[in-house]
Amino acid sequence: MPRRNTYKEDEILEEPFDIKHLLRASGYIKKHAGKMGAALFFSALGGAAALVSPMIVQRALDIAVPNQDKDMLFRLVIAATVFYIVSVIMTTIRSHIMVNVSQDIIYQIRGDLFEHLQKLPFQYYDDRPHGKILVRVVNYVNSVSDMLSNGLINVILEIINLVFIIVFMFAVDVKLSLVVLAGVPFLMVFMFWIKNKQRKAWQAVSNKNSNLNAYLQENIVGARITQIFAREDENADIFKTLSSNCRKTWMKAVSYSTMVWPGIDTISVLVRAAIFMFALLVFSRGNESLGVIVAISSYASRFWQPIMNLGNIFNNFINNMAYLERIFETMDEPVTIDDAPDAKPIGKLVGEVTFENVSFSYEKGKEVLHDVSFSVKPGESVALVGPTGAGKSTIVSLISRFYDVQSGRILIDGQDISKVTLNSLRSQMGIMLQDSFIFSGTIGDNIRYGKLDATEAEIRRASKAVCADDFIKFMPKRYNTEVKERGALLSQGQKQLISFARTLLSDPAILVLDEATSSIDVQTEKALQKGLDAMLEGRTSFIIAHRLSTITKCDKIMYIDKGGITECGSHEELMAKKGDYYHLYTAQIDGMEVG
Repeated sequence: MPRRNTYKEDEILEEPFDIKHLLRASGYIKKHAGKMGAALFFSALGGAAALVSPMIVQRALDIAVPNQDKDMLFRLVIAATVFYIVSVIMTTIRSHIMVNVSQDIIYQIRGDLFEHLQKLPFQYYDDRPHGKILVRVVNYVNSVSDMLSNGLINVILEIINLVFIIVFMFAVDVKLSLVVLAGVPFLMVFMFWIKNKQRKAWQAVSNKNSNLNAYLQENIVGARITQIFAREDENADIFKTLSSNCRKTWMKAVSYSTMVWPGIDTISVLVRAAIFMFALLVFSRGNESLGVIVAISSYASRFWQPIMNLGNIFNNFINNMAYLERIFETMDEPVTIDDAPDAKPIGKLVGEVTFENVSFSYEKGKEVLHDVSFSVKPGESVALVGPTGAGKSTIVSLISRFYDVQSGRILIDGQDISKVTLNSLRSQMGIMLQDSFIFSGTIGDNIRYGKLDATEAEIRRASKAVCADDFIKFMPKRYNTEVKERGALLSQGQKQLISFARTLLSDPAILVLDEATSSIDVQTEKALQKGLDAMLEGRTSFIIAHRLSTITKCDKIMYIDKGGITECGSHEELMAKKGDYYHLYTAQIDGMEVG
C-alpha cells in the first residue's frame, strides 16, 4: 500500500478553523480550570499593579518635584517600589502555576496519544514515515499544550491588560487618550498584512522540519544499509537539500517576525510624537502638564504591547489548530484490529487451527490469499513454503490476528478468532519473526519481556534450551548485561537466539516461526535443533523457513502460491508427487552441493 506521506512531501497544515477540535480539546483544559482561574487572578493583580507606576510618575512630576516636597517624593518612590514588587510576585506565581498546568496537559495528551498508537494495526505503521509520527507525539503536543494553557489565559490577560491601560489612560487625560487610539487603525492594517504572511511562513517551517525529521529517523535506523551500499554521499546530498529547505523557510519566517516589532515601534513613536504635538500645540496651546504628557506617553508605549501579543497569539492559535487537528487525526485513526463488543476470552488453547474459505488483501483489488481452507490438528507441525510474496507470512499474521480477513473465517479450537479477546489469543501464541527486535535494557529483561514474573532460573532454562546461554555466559554481566537500542553490538544470530528464549519462556500453545533461523549459522542451527524439537513438542506450530532441510520432519508441508495452497502433505509424499515442492527442494539441494 502506498505511503500517505514521505519525507519528500509536505504535510498540509493549512486547516480552516474547526470549532469541534477546540471543543474536544476543552476536555483537557477543564481538568485544570481551578488552577487556570487562580493564574488569571494573580496575573490581573500583577498587571494592575504595574499600571499604577505612570500615575505615580505623573504626581511626582506635577506635584512633588515643582513643590520640592521631598516627603511626598519619598512616599511615591516607596509606593512605586511596592507596586513593582507586587507585580513581580504575582507574575511569578502565575508563571509557576501555568508551567505545572502546561506540563500536565502535555502528559495527558501524550499519554492518550501513545496509548492509542499501541493499539493501531500493523497497516498504520506500514503506511507512513515513523519520523512524522514522532513529530506529532513530541513537537505538536508541546506546541498545542502551550496554546491550551498559556495561550487561552494570555488572550484573556491581554484583553484585560488592554482595558486597564485604556481606563488608566483616560483617567489621566481624555483628549490625549483619543490621540493614542487614533493610531489603532494603522496598526490593524499593518498587523493583518504581516500576520497572514508570518503564519504561512511558520507553517512552512513546520513542514520542512517534519520532512527532515522523517528522513533523519529513517537513516538512523538504516545506517548500516547506507554504509553497506556506500550511499553516504547521496544521502548527505538529500539531507543537505532538506536541511537547506529548513534553513530557507526559517530565514523567511524570521524575516517576517523581525518586521513586527520595528513596524509597531514606528507606529508607537509616531503616536508619541503626536501626543507631544497635540499636547503642546493643539490642546490648550501648551497648558497640558509635563506629568500628564509623560504618563500618557508611558501608557501609549504599553498600549501597543497587548495588541502585538494578541496578534502573536492569534497567529500561534491558527498554527496550533492545524497541529491539534493532526493529533486528533492520529487519535481517531481506527483501531481496525480490536476486541468485538461481545468478545470473550478464548480459554486455554489446545491448538486446533482451521481456515475456512479465507480471502485477504493488503490493497483493494489485489488479493494475496483467495478462498484458502485447511485444518491443523493440535500438536501438529506445519511448514509453509513457496515463492517470495506468495502469502506465507500473511497466513501466520492472520492466525495471530494482526490483520482481519476480508472473507471467510479462522477458527482456533472451534472458536472464531474475530470473536475472542486479543489478549487471551496472543498471550498463548509464540511468534518469532525474521526481524528479531531487541529492546534497550538487559538481556534478562528482553527474555522476560512476555512473562514479567519469570524467575532467573526460568530465564536460564529457556536460554539453555535454545542455545542462547552458550554466548550469554561469556557476556560481561551475563544476563544483566545491558544491550543498546535494537540490540546494537549483538550479532543477528545472537538477537535471534534471545528472541527464541523470549518466545519459549512465554510457554505458547501455538508457535509461529517466520524465517526464525535465517540469521543463525548452520552449526548453531544443528545445536539449536534439539531445543527446537523440545520447543515444538506438544505445540501446534507453523514454520516458514528458507532452508528446506530444516522442515523435512514437519507433519505437514503446504506449498503456497498463486493465492492458495497448491500442494499439501509430508515431505515424503510431496517428493514422491514430484510437483512444486519437489522442484523447489531439489533445486535447493543441488545448489548447496554445487556451492
